[in-house]
Amino acid sequence: MRSRTLLPALLLLGSLTSACAHGTSEPPVTAADGARPGSSPSPARTVDPSKIKGLEIVNDSSEAGSCPFATSYPDVPGAEAMTAAMKKDVERQLATFRSGACGDSAEGLDLNVSHQFLVASGDVLGVRLITQDHTSASEGRSTRAYWYDGKAETYRTPLGLVADGSRDALITALKDQLKGREGVDATTLDGTFSDPASRASVLNDMDFTADGGLRVAFDRGEVGVPAGGAYTVVLSKETVTPMLSGFGKRAQRQTMRPSGSLDLGAPHVPAPAVPTHTASGDDDTDCKKVKCIALTFDDGPAVPETSALLTHLAQYRARVTFFTVGQNVAAHPDLVRAEAKAGHEIGNHSWNHPDLTRLSSRQVASQLNRTSAAIKAATGKTPTLFRPPYGAVNRTVRAATALSPVLWDVDTEDWKYRDPAKVARTVITKAQPNDVVLLHDIHPTSVAAVPRILRTLTARGYHFVTVSHLRATL
Repeated sequence: MRSRTLLPALLLLGSLTSACAHGTSEPPVTAADGARPGSSPSPARTVDPSKIKGLEIVNDSSEAGSCPFATSYPDVPGAEAMTAAMKKDVERQLATFRSGACGDSAEGLDLNVSHQFLVASGDVLGVRLITQDHTSASEGRSTRAYWYDGKAETYRTPLGLVADGSRDALITALKDQLKGREGVDATTLDGTFSDPASRASVLNDMDFTADGGLRVAFDRGEVGVPAGGAYTVVLSKETVTPMLSGFGKRAQRQTMRPSGSLDLGAPHVPAPAVPTHTASGDDDTDCKKVKCIALTFDDGPAVPETSALLTHLAQYRARVTFFTVGQNVAAHPDLVRAEAKAGHEIGNHSWNHPDLTRLSSRQVASQLNRTSAAIKAATGKTPTLFRPPYGAVNRTVRAATALSPVLWDVDTEDWKYRDPAKVARTVITKAQPNDVVLLHDIHPTSVAAVPRILRTLTARGYHFVTVSHLRATL
């Protein structure tokens, strides 16, 4: 792990105050840094990912001290070509990150790729991947949009929203909006848009606002000097509609007036059954009299891994703490409800797994409040604990929330060793009474290790309790 002063695993800093209610879907898209002063594009409509049938979130992460990363992107039935495009781009970014940051064994670098649904309605699906890359060569935020046309059964880039014969008109309209902005050089702008390859590269993030305008986002340094920041242009519905392709008009219409359901023509596949285990009252285990251990699972919920894990835990009447990621809670609130109903504790693990110590106090609060609101919406109960991603916590993070941070005593490194036998052996050989153990329920291999952990430690007299129960009874 990176060099830092670790807090005790059960550091509890106070009771929770009310979390801001942001809902479970993505926040509205607003003007980014560099947007023309006074411009207030209508926000995009939010999407409830839990309504997308068959949705799976593809998660991966690494806790390595020199090159931690967390990535996620959605896998939607019927949009396999789009999923493949996102997977390819995420793997490319990871390869670049690993060969650069990790290859140099540098500290203090990390990569985060998260996702946001733009529209999921009718035969139109739009997703944005947001990358936060902290490396010596590339530090900053970048975005890219992906579109799927269910009618044509085709993955489309953002330029697919615009008719082939209207792209010059689009460029002219964008240049008119960008010229004169601080940091934008007209000559450089002309060169960027005149080259077809460069044009496709910079026009890679486009979506629609709720009133039908076309929002075009440019990353830092793409159309202006890096110091000028990122830029956003919003073309009104009246301006852009004549430029749109047939698909673009359908995407515009589904953004403005969502149909409420998504149908990409995929064969109907029954949703995986959600476990219905119900806890038989409160846990009366006295950890002063018996050996207790708190298993904790980060980064979920995940399909189908979390469902399998809940079944394993029920067989041994084991209770654990899940530190959930907000964007996954929003996608699978049914699994979070099942966790709570089975007597497990639900903790907060941020919205999209960034290193919180790199964020401002306001950004930390947003990450944690949004996730707490999603958990409360799913379970009816607001969490009291949070686990900072990578275990990274500082004074700013602690001051931004009343949630109590929880670290761990035993790190299974299951993110690194995708081997059920090794993961189980690590817990069995290292765990001591009253320890907090770190695992991840996004990895099938980690879930597969759980039956052996439960069977062996139960035979040794251990009782599996939540973090809060362990703390309260010691």
